[in-house]
Amino acid sequence: MMVAILVLPPAAEPVTREEAKAHARIDGTAEDQRVDALITAARMDIENRTGRAMVTQGWRIVRDGVPKGGVIRLSPAPIQSVDMVTAYDEAGVPSVVPTTDYEVDLVSSPGRLRLETGRFWGARAMNGIEIDVTVGYGDPDAVPAPLKQAVMMLVAYWYEQREAARVGAVSSGVANGVSALMAPYRMARLA
Repeated sequence: MMVAILVLPPAAEPVTREEAKAHARIDGTAEDQRVDALITAARMDIENRTGRAMVTQGWRIVRDGVPKGGVIRLSPAPIQSVDMVTAYDEAGVPSVVPTTDYEVDLVSSPGRLRLETGRFWGARAMNGIEIDVTVGYGDPDAVPAPLKQAVMMLVAYWYEQREAARVGAVSSGVANGVSALMAPYRMARLA
């Protein structure tokens, strides 16, 4: 089993309040907090649906153990760096794995980490391996334009559709547009 835990949220959103307000044609400052919340919600929704982090973030990937073949998928993508690998023994005592004992593929999406073969990689039955990674495209300027556009489309739609029954619901036109913008970035979900 693998779990990914956000440990360092992004320092900025992929679009600014001013960009989102201009796209949604919102004047004044009375709705600024709402717009900020919608930007964050839209980013998180798109990141969840694509399996990608937009702006630089820190994540911890926790696995029960090393899969057969020693290759661990690293998600969310894109991976900027593997910062630390920790293995736990049967007593729960952690040990940091030296960087010479694994290799990292930062090109693939999702990224991959291959542990050196022929070595014992922890014995704790649950949550025996932790991998700290830095992910995302970088700062907001590095986020692909289609993903930024999808954020702004969702913000504008959600701003206009305030009914509680419609929270999370998106009209087919907007949903199709957002899906088309995300399609090239969506990663296949593997079991």
